Amino acid sequence: MKYILFSAFLCAMLIVFSRQQTVFSPPMTSGKGKINGLTLVAPPEPFSNNPMPPVTRVGANWIALIPYAFTQADVPLVRYNESGHQWWGERPSGIRESIRLAHEAGIKVMLKPQVWIPGGWTGGLDFGTDTAWTSWENSYEQYILHFAALADSAGVEMFCIGTEFRTSIEKRPAFWRALIHKTRTIYHGKLTYSANWDDWSRVPFWSELDYIGMGGYFPLVEASLPSVEALHAAWKPILEDLKAFSLANNKPILFTEWGYLSVDGCGWRNWELEQGIASRNINEQAQANCVEAMLSTFQSETWWAGSFMWKWFPNMRGHEGYPERDYTPQGKMAEEILRKWYR
Repeated sequence: MKYILFSAFLCAMLIVFSRQQTVFSPPMTSGKGKINGLTLVAPPEPFSNNPMPPVTRVGANWIALIPYAFTQADVPLVRYNESGHQWWGERPSGIRESIRLAHEAGIKVMLKPQVWIPGGWTGGLDFGTDTAWTSWENSYEQYILHFAALADSAGVEMFCIGTEFRTSIEKRPAFWRALIHKTRTIYHGKLTYSANWDDWSRVPFWSELDYIGMGGYFPLVEASLPSVEALHAAWKPILEDLKAFSLANNKPILFTEWGYLSVDGCGWRNWELEQGIASRNINEQAQANCVEAMLSTFQSETWWAGSFMWKWFPNMRGHEGYPERDYTPQGKMAEEILRKWYR
């Protein structure tokens, strides 16, 4: 009897100890549990063919949809759903149809309303007065809550409340916390926010969201054709920092965007390469190496929820005239690399 009681006590203590040591129990794991996502570019007109079969053939199990809005740098107003300026795929009717087709194909959806600032960047958006800030915030809130309601009614699995608003979050964190609360009263799926690659550690409200979201555009290797080995070495300290942050915050990390142009030097600062992209040397191998290095670095990490690759053109519509150099892997060496890891 004493032996039985001691054994029971020992088992109980081991369970308690193991629970104390388990700081983080991520909802995602390697393999089928990963978010293997693509950002589906909204087309100008309704789909000519169902765009989902090519998505599933590459192994993707999620897509991100972006109903863009627009803000002028000095005008505290968010404009969206304008038929004269907005592509069909970005308007509510196009978003609903995209969600329907995705769900029919067994693909989950992240709805990611995103603001475009002509000639600028959301991270630099700033206003000189509280009145102007409040005006913009009221307008942005209407935009977000409109699509949060759409997302909830359509059964969307994840919703992103904003993308790369560095200055706004630094100066106006109370607005974002209130927005998260209001969004949760309307939308009942998972929530995230998309930080920039260099400011994810400064976002003050990760505890109120389900995922630590960020763009995965980390500059890695400044070479025309970076090797997979060199890229792995560059990723290693970044991986360690992200892992520590994930464990400390008890939240999985999600790359809400990531991708590489198929041009020379795409292992470095792709946003700079976008300037004058039409004249840059095509380099599919460089893109393929970068895709291989990223996925082989992170895909087996249990604290890493997965990612949404930027970007995928449905029926090759919606590109800006240089798909052979753009981020899409379609028809390139990188597509086979993506299929290998996603499948």
